[in-house]
Amino acid sequence: MRRFNLLCVLSVLLTSQSALAVSYPLPPEGSRLVGSTQTITVPHDNKLPLEAFAARYGQGLSNMLEANPGADVYLPRSGSTLVVPQQLILPDTVREGIIINVAEMRLYYYPPGGNTVQVLPIGIGQAGRETPRNWVTAVERKQEGPTWVPTANTRREYAKEGKTLPAMVPAGPENPMGLYAIYIGRLYAIHGTNANFGIGLRVSQGCIRLRNDDIKYLFDNVPVGTRVQVIDRPVKYTTEPDGKRWVEVHEPLSRNRAEFESDRKVPLPMTPELRNFVQGSGVDVYRADAALERRSGMPVNISSGALPRQTGS
Repeated sequence: MRRFNLLCVLSVLLTSQSALAVSYPLPPEGSRLVGSTQTITVPHDNKLPLEAFAARYGQGLSNMLEANPGADVYLPRSGSTLVVPQQLILPDTVREGIIINVAEMRLYYYPPGGNTVQVLPIGIGQAGRETPRNWVTAVERKQEGPTWVPTANTRREYAKEGKTLPAMVPAGPENPMGLYAIYIGRLYAIHGTNANFGIGLRVSQGCIRLRNDDIKYLFDNVPVGTRVQVIDRPVKYTTEPDGKRWVEVHEPLSRNRAEFESDRKVPLPMTPELRNFVQGSGVDVYRADAALERRSGMPVNISSGALPRQTGS
């Protein structure tokens, strides 16, 4: 399912504010739940789109829309409240290097020898030009002032819209790759942007796009050779040391063009492990089912006897 109408959204996302990665202390042994949800009030004289609030609080546009499904993308209503989904469940992977979860459009960076994780929102590949999934690679090299060499297919797509792309776009402020690039594997990059939109959207040619302050942070801090793992997990879940069970559900990425263009929800990947988790002992099945249906992108306590949670307007 399309997360929202890209053509409409891109026409209004002309303003964005820079924000650095959200930093979280690593949780205790056996825990993967970090952070806390915030609620903010839209100023009474608001003239900014939802993207501006997403950038200010280190979120992607999709993260804010999942948490606030009734929010106006173009101009959030003055005086209304927005939920900022800064609580999350760390991916169930090795806490090393860079972990990219394309389903939630977030990048996790674990600095070597540190006790924190830096979480950054990302843009990913368009439907049909997918960012690789379920892939382990490494940082091959870094480039300040990258050039962009559009593929023949990309030039043909632009030509259909009456636009002519050069064989090579030189480094500089007009380069779609921004001012910094971190090359992973042989064909893909984590890079910046020359436009104030696209974070939390499927708009790239397959690479991973970050806001400019975020790519500058990674460029300065991530060494060549760093492990990079790309995963696709719309549902994350954890049993915490206190025995409480939490589930965090995002809209899955469409698997084909028909799903991308459909208004129906993409089915969740109900693995046997996930099914056992949400139907296991100590779980409020009704709360679990509601969380799977709602897909708020925020952790929900599905333990029996858990108090109701606010999951956005």
